[in-house]
Amino acid sequence: MLGQTPVDSTAIHKEYSNLEEALKNPEKVFRLNLSNQNVLIAKDAWSKFTNLEFLSLRNDHLKEIPQEIGLLKNLKVLDLNGNDFERLPASFSELSNLEELFLSDEKNINLNENMKIIILLPHLKVLHLENDNLDGLPKNIYRLNHLESLYLNNNRFDEVPKEIKGLKNLKYLDLHDNRFTPEQLQDIQNKNTGIKIRF
Repeated sequence: MLGQTPVDSTAIHKEYSNLEEALKNPEKVFRLNLSNQNVLIAKDAWSKFTNLEFLSLRNDHLKEIPQEIGLLKNLKVLDLNGNDFERLPASFSELSNLEELFLSDEKNINLNENMKIIILLPHLKVLHLENDNLDGLPKNIYRLNHLESLYLNNNRFDEVPKEIKGLKNLKYLDLHDNRFTPEQLQDIQNKNTGIKIRF
């Protein structure tokens, strides 16, 4: 057979949850789930995961996200839910293939500051901001040009954030478990926004 050897599909779907095991053949790791482990990845280890597409660091009590995360050039999905950091590193904007980002249950995060970095992600389609104690959105969120789905459930919104009007490709907005009155919900449902909204 001519050309490149195809990647074994079982390798793509195999999920590693043990860092030590994953580091034995890091170039063969596509999915790495280190949730609830409070694990620290050594600075020199990040660059070894050249094919990593999915990474979960959920509930790892991270006080900061390492600069080295920007080395994961093939990363498509990143779950940072339930950590303790305030800001994302500048290198975060180098995640040029990232499509889905989980930033839920982040009580310490300063979304206005971090949005300056998030809007530099060129292919971000799905953003999770659930249970972040939000009652507004950063004014520059409209610069997420490729965003298709936005999850704002379990926050403190009492109206549909006006900033979403600038999200030209938004197709789905989740606003359930916020502070809407039944009258507001009826009024919003009567207006055809072209966006599927879940209340």
